[in-house]
Amino acid sequence: MYSDRINILSESITIAVTTLAQELRAQGKDILSFSAGEPDFDTPQVIKDSAIKAINAGYTKYTAVDGIVELKVAIANKLKRDNGLSYANNQIIVSNGAKHSLFNLFQAVIEEGDEVIIPAPFWVTYPELVKYSGGSVVEVSTDDKSGFKMTAAQLKSAITPKTRMVILTTPSNPTGSVYTKDELTALADVLKGTKILVASDEMYEKLIYDGEFTSCAAISEDMYDRTITINGLSKSVAMTGWRFGYLAAKDVNLIKAMKRLQSQSTSNICSITQHAAITGLDGSADADIEMMRKAFASRRDEAVDLFNAIDGVSVVKPDGAFYLFVNISKLEKDSLKFSKELLEETGVAIVPGVAFGTDGHFRFSFATDIESIREGISRIKNFLSKHY
Repeated sequence: MYSDRINILSESITIAVTTLAQELRAQGKDILSFSAGEPDFDTPQVIKDSAIKAINAGYTKYTAVDGIVELKVAIANKLKRDNGLSYANNQIIVSNGAKHSLFNLFQAVIEEGDEVIIPAPFWVTYPELVKYSGGSVVEVSTDDKSGFKMTAAQLKSAITPKTRMVILTTPSNPTGSVYTKDELTALADVLKGTKILVASDEMYEKLIYDGEFTSCAAISEDMYDRTITINGLSKSVAMTGWRFGYLAAKDVNLIKAMKRLQSQSTSNICSITQHAAITGLDGSADADIEMMRKAFASRRDEAVDLFNAIDGVSVVKPDGAFYLFVNISKLEKDSLKFSKELLEETGVAIVPGVAFGTDGHFRFSFATDIESIREGISRIKNFLSKHY
């Protein structure tokens, strides 16, 4: 009835849980949702003003498929200023969010049977898109002890003659872990002499609480050559609904290939979003970004303390993003069962760790107000006391 490739895809559990929570809330039920991967802050006014200005100026027509020149210049300037990376306009493509960028990338480079190494826990979309593109997923398990980061030794062991790509996410969704420069250098050393590509998802780079952020492509000339950097503004300036993502790579022909695909699928992204994104990239919203970062850091610190005070529960303090990956394996290994019962009984929506390839955990987003966080953790604590 339907194609084999479409039947491969599973629904995003994170979106499914968020949707269910919204439906229950609409029914009048007392729901506290910690499942959504988006800031609770509004898009900064300076960005909204740019969008309004663009509308009034008549920027409502088709644009170049890969993005307007002014936007690509803004992206290149940002990558140079913040990450020490140099890209020309023809090495950058703008798409409808990071998922779209990843979809285009995987479709362009993955052949049937290619292996893609993905450290677990991983963002739910990675393995689905790899499989849809004909590739095979090679999971590398990480845990609390390693800070949920893949080691050089693990990467070396996972590589085979079929390895086409490694996906790195820093800061991580769902763990908030951030690879240090030394850790990335060790991974880069393993890849030397190979033709393996690196897809580096750096969407949360502005949300760093401890340490410094290092872009994968900035590690060495060799890493620059093999790394495809994916980023956007959804998390840093709360532009989730605007659908803006971008990808940068040294290989001009790769960008051309993705542009051809995009020209036959979505064409350009929203023209208004493109003009607003320039403001999001040029430093105009830096004060807003810092305000959100500080608020998230404060919430993180309190939430970590509250969870670690619960018997049988532990969480590694994340260095970035706005998630806690809470370990409940001493009490319950079936995270899907736990999450469903918690939602039904207490109205607290979380995402089971099994969705991210690691059972016995759940993802808790602290991208919401501190009062809700306190109440949500209190409900979880009471639920655990009652059942475990």
